Amino acid sequence: MSDQIILASGSEIRAQLLRNAGLDFGVSLARVDEESVRASLQAEHASPRDIADTLAELKAQRVAARHPDALVIGCDQILALGQDIYGKPENPDEALTQLQSLRGQKHQLLSAAVIYGDGKPVWRHVGVVRLLMRDASDDYLADYVDRNWESIRHSVGAYKLEEEGVRLFTRIEGDYFNVLGLPLLELLSYLTLRGTLPS
Repeated sequence: MSDQIILASGSEIRAQLLRNAGLDFGVSLARVDEESVRASLQAEHASPRDIADTLAELKAQRVAARHPDALVIGCDQILALGQDIYGKPENPDEALTQLQSLRGQKHQLLSAAVIYGDGKPVWRHVGVVRLLMRDASDDYLADYVDRNWESIRHSVGAYKLEEEGVRLFTRIEGDYFNVLGLPLLELLSYLTLRGTLPS
């Protein structure tokens, strides 16, 4: 690899995906008030895709300012139910409320990644996954939150598909890596075409 790569994310699952793919990279957290940015964009009626893309770019930009010679990967994931956007639940009650509103409905996960190089964005992609949640009972959802709170508290929509959360769904359309929060195949293709990764 000829370029230094930095992941501007504290997500362990994103870091693990990159490690599993054989990338050598560093991690540097971006200091971004995501809630304020998201609220401002929603007030301007920005689309979920634009919100995810903007947040990913902002994270990459902040870290790139500290590491101008590196390729910096900024990421963000948005859950959209119609025009409603869900963040990470703040407590178990909010997690249960989110799951109750998602059940029986089809929603979208939008996973954005933006790469900064030489002080500007050089690549971006937003992957979209459509998920249909089964009509689970209140008792099951409450028990699910109780059993899994420590894990799902860090996930938009209050579920993790790679864990027990898979039992909540009847249909998933899209790339599994996007469910995990990173458009990995597209990212690796860009890095290979760029020459950062060997072809």
